[in-house]
Amino acid sequence: MEEFMEKLPAMDLMRSERMSFVQFIIPVESAHRAVSYLGELGLVQFRDLNAEKSPFQRTFVSQVKRCGEMLRKLRFFRDQVGKAGVKSPENPVVQPDVLLEQLEIQLAEHERELIEMNSNSEHLRQSYNELLEFKMVLQEAGSFLFSGKNHPVAEERELDETAYSNDYVETASLLEKEMRPGTSEQSGLNYITGIICQTKVLIFERMLFRATRGNMLFNQAPANEGIMDPVTSEMVEKVVFMVYFSGEQARKKIKKICEAFGVNCYPVPDDITKQRQMTREVVSRLSELEATLDVGIRHRNSALSSISLHLPKWTDLVRREKAVYDTLNMLNFDVTKKCLVGEGWCPTFAKAKIQEVLQRATYDSNSQVGIIFHTMDAVDSPPTFFRTNKFTNAYQEIVDAYGVGRYQEANPAVYTIVTFPFLFAVMFGDWGHGICLLLGALVLIARESKLGNKKLGSFMEMLFGGRYILLLMSLFSIYCGLIYNEFFSVPFHIFGRSAYKCRDTTCSDAYSVGLIKYRDPYPFGVDPSWRGSRSELPFLNSLKMKMSILLGVAQMNLGIILSYFNARYFESSLDIRYQFVPQIIFLNSLFGYLSLLIIIKWCTGSQADLYHVMIYMFLSPTDNLGENQLFWGQRPLQILLLLLALIAVPWMLFPKPFILKRLHIERFQGRTYGVLGISEMDVEAEPDSARAQQHHEDFNFSKVFVHQMIHSIEFVLGAVSNTASYLRLWALSLAHSELSTVFYEKVLLLAWGYDNVIIRLVGLAVFAFATAFILLMMETLSAFLHALRLHWVEFQNKFYHGDGYKFKPFSFALLNDDDE
Repeated sequence: MEEFMEKLPAMDLMRSERMSFVQFIIPVESAHRAVSYLGELGLVQFRDLNAEKSPFQRTFVSQVKRCGEMLRKLRFFRDQVGKAGVKSPENPVVQPDVLLEQLEIQLAEHERELIEMNSNSEHLRQSYNELLEFKMVLQEAGSFLFSGKNHPVAEERELDETAYSNDYVETASLLEKEMRPGTSEQSGLNYITGIICQTKVLIFERMLFRATRGNMLFNQAPANEGIMDPVTSEMVEKVVFMVYFSGEQARKKIKKICEAFGVNCYPVPDDITKQRQMTREVVSRLSELEATLDVGIRHRNSALSSISLHLPKWTDLVRREKAVYDTLNMLNFDVTKKCLVGEGWCPTFAKAKIQEVLQRATYDSNSQVGIIFHTMDAVDSPPTFFRTNKFTNAYQEIVDAYGVGRYQEANPAVYTIVTFPFLFAVMFGDWGHGICLLLGALVLIARESKLGNKKLGSFMEMLFGGRYILLLMSLFSIYCGLIYNEFFSVPFHIFGRSAYKCRDTTCSDAYSVGLIKYRDPYPFGVDPSWRGSRSELPFLNSLKMKMSILLGVAQMNLGIILSYFNARYFESSLDIRYQFVPQIIFLNSLFGYLSLLIIIKWCTGSQADLYHVMIYMFLSPTDNLGENQLFWGQRPLQILLLLLALIAVPWMLFPKPFILKRLHIERFQGRTYGVLGISEMDVEAEPDSARAQQHHEDFNFSKVFVHQMIHSIEFVLGAVSNTASYLRLWALSLAHSELSTVFYEKVLLLAWGYDNVIIRLVGLAVFAFATAFILLMMETLSAFLHALRLHWVEFQNKFYHGDGYKFKPFSFALLNDDDE
């Protein structure tokens, strides 16, 4: 058997890639090119040899700062291109390569020109806004000033002048003064005109009223045009106002309030002729400024368009250079200061490729000394690296979200590819809903080339990343839906005729009396005649509950079996004898036996009460089973299994810590020099969440024993709770089926019972909405999360440590915007 298993080909996903700890000794003249070539290859994870140094104490800090400054300029250009709305060409012309020093000079020149253009444009826009505001103030203030000058008869004007004496003017209200035309100069009545943001008008008016104690008159009118803010380029709504007041003290107060509110005040003459002349001058200057602004904007857009052609290539170049210098900062100089020494991890299969790349770097840099590349022994645990494709990557991410696997331990993703969508489908089984999910998955897969190059939102990106998970979930949902015989909760006679018929010829009392069997069972899945019958719910509940237990026990057994393969791979005989064997005995003595009883009951059609059997197996194991006996010899078998389960608990708890202690004592007393297996060393280190230590003098027996006790208690309690947790498969499947039935019968069929087109359409719309948003979105998410829980907790805790760290190679392909 062992020879057969050793001859089997290695699985890429079953265990992580073998890693090698390597050292580079690189001459200074070829260091940059060598690291750049390694970044293009993307198969080396460098170790930081200068971790104790701050970023400002490292060798290439000046180059990193230069690259950071260039990236800042490129981000500035990108923002300016976005604000200006300049579109980059989809197929830009291939530009010749440019050196970093030349690029730095070009970027500095472009930034200086662009800042100058922005400054000029901002000043011109500010002048243009001021003239535009002045024009609107002249237009609106004229109506404020001359609205009362509608007395054509000279005698009326003369009567007005003589009717109001100087004494009366001093005591008259501002409203009377404002209504009396032509008396502002003689009476001492003054005014200030200006323009303010619409959002500040109310507070501004209230502040003026309080400052002048009500001795003012405030007129306002909305500006007929919006003003563009030169900084934010947003249109701002403004209001033209005129404040009438009397006295120099009031003028000072109003001026200060205007300054505080950022109000622009403009002088408006009393004479209408002067107003018209000023308006003509303002309009003329506005047209000139508008033409100048247009020319400046076209020139700026032309410069931005030229920059946008090169922007992606420049950004990629600078980002790569910064990554190279960041990596060079992780290397150390040797004692001669002529070579850089680097260390890191790489997959074993990639050593030949790395050697080839380093030779090419030596040749291209015209170095007289070659790069030394060799493997070293490592103290630290290697990183975990799996080679995945677009199909397996999503499943690997599900596993890694729980915890990155320990180096070379069994990878749950191999089994998750099948078990995850299947357990989802057990909860979601409806082949109508499954077809809807399948169509969505096929759309995402068909458009993956387009969507893969676009920047998607967070939800859409998650959906697109899991498109192949969605594909298998939909296929398994169709399969389980056919077994449940549910199509939007409606059964169909797909695989032949029903095995049951109504007791009465009219079927009128079928719901009360029940059905009778008259032919062979339905060939596949649940017989459609169960639908709506008196026994439908008890039958389906019993079926799904027992099926959930069988699936749960099978998956937990798979997890324990994988722990055996882990122990065998790491050559840990202790884990096999004192962990795998008692765990498999304990689980199957109780819940494996329950699964056997379920299968026997299904096969024999027995009416035995399995609840009674399992409860009295513990309470009264020697009592006669009576009518609950399913097979000969059941009672002695139960006693034997109960004894095995009781023995398995101390078997898990006591031997392993004492054997580890004995091995430790013997090793350091010189009686034996055998090397402990990796897993045996890890048992000592696990309480501190660290890998095996080089020195075992600090062996702490109490820690090891407490850890083993926790592990044993957790398994014993988990065997019960995890089995019960799998009953969520039954609960969610029942909830999904009942919800589908409610929406179908109480919405669609109820609406279809009316002979009214509008009611039918409304019912159809409500049914479609409920199906899409509740059953296809909320129920899908719910089943997904429960399947995730079953894999993370109930399955993976049997064998998966998940305390490793992911292989993160230095690769230009993995650089993104966050690295700026």
